[in-house]
Order: sequence, then C-alpha cells, then structure tokens
Amino acid sequence: MKLIDLSAIDNIENHADAYLRELCDRLGFDFASYATSNPITGDVQGYATYPDAWKLHYGQRGFHQFDPTLTKSVKSVAPVDWSRLRCDEKFKTVFRDASDFGITDRGLTVPIRGPYGECGLLSVTRDCKDREWDAFKDYVMGELQVAAVHMHDNVLRSGVLPKTLYRPSLSTREVEILQWVAAGKSQQDIGDILSISHRTVEVHLRSGREKLGALTTVQAVGRAIGLGLVQPE
Repeated sequence: MKLIDLSAIDNIENHADAYLRELCDRLGFDFASYATSNPITGDVQGYATYPDAWKLHYGQRGFHQFDPTLTKSVKSVAPVDWSRLRCDEKFKTVFRDASDFGITDRGLTVPIRGPYGECGLLSVTRDCKDREWDAFKDYVMGELQVAAVHMHDNVLRSGVLPKTLYRPSLSTREVEILQWVAAGKSQQDIGDILSISHRTVEVHLRSGREKLGALTTVQAVGRAIGLGLVQPE
C-alpha cells in the first residue's frame, strides 16, 4: 500500500493544491488535504497543503495505512469530527509529533462517494479552543461539503483518479467465468457450460486474478462484485 502525492506527478493539468489553499484562506482553516484510496490496491493518493516535512514524516512512518482520519472516515457517510477519534491509540500515534510540525489534531473530514468505488476525503484543520471550534464548524459545514464535492468532481474530470484508481479491463470471457464461479460452479462445470476445457477456464481465471490483483479466485470474485463487474448470486 503506497502513499502517492498527486501534486508530485508530472503533467497533471489541475489546480488542486491552489484550490485547497484558497479554501483554507476563504474559510479560515490552517491546512487542508484531499485523499482517496484505490479499491483494488489500497494505495492512498491525494493532495495536501501540509508542510513538506510533515508529509515526509507521515509517509515514512506509513501513517496512511492506519490513520483513523482516513480509515474511519472512509466508512462514514457523514462528516467526521476528529474529536471523536482522540481516544483511539492509532490517532494518538499519528498526531503524537504533529505539533512539532505546526499541525493540530483539531480537524474534520468530509467523505464523498465516487463512481469508481472510491471514497474521496476532504480534511481540514484549525487550531482553536473547543467552544470556538464547535461554533466555527457549524458555520462552515455547508460550504465545506460543497467544496468536497467540487474537489472530488474536478479531480475526476482531470483524469488523475481514473488513471490512478485503474478500473481493471476484464475480457468478456473472464467476466463470464467469474460470474459462473460466483454462482457456485466448478471449473469443470464452467468448461461444460461454455464448451471449453477446464484448463482454458483456469487460464481465464488466472488472467482475471492478475488484473484484479487477487491471490485467490474467491478474492477475485469478491473484488469483481465490488466493482460491479459481476453480480452476486
């Protein structure tokens, strides 16, 4: 599982970094970030206005693999106030040294569901007292949710996410065979149904597993279902 800074990729024609900085200036946040994860590989990619030193510290320690502001927010349909996460040991691990880089653990993450099975996460931080934060987040929440949708939509339009998320292109035969596996058919059954040898079935299954990044056929079927390529039986 890699952490990919999209702003470091050459020839990306978008203004995501500038948009995040403008968002901070306009709404009064210290820092902002946008991230999404590949539903196949689990790679996390995105943009952030955080200091380079913090981004290096974060990436070298693999925080993206267990950071609750990502892992828990991606499972939520509503904005996640980081104050809910402060008792989480993983949250404490991530933010233990954050203040040394000028980063507060006071923040909010807005999840956005997308068409590729991904979940875009717009996160913002602001160093302030509890009472100020409660009033402030209520005041900006509407604009922040609109900003999250705008950000995700524009990154999609840029072509960056479709390339980095990579929706596997399975052949018609590979999808057909995975569909039969999902229906509980054995390789021999599938060979008989499709009038091909069971070895040919295995060739297509192996190819499908490789394209889906799966170690087993069961895992491949699960991922194909998750991507909408195969219908669950």
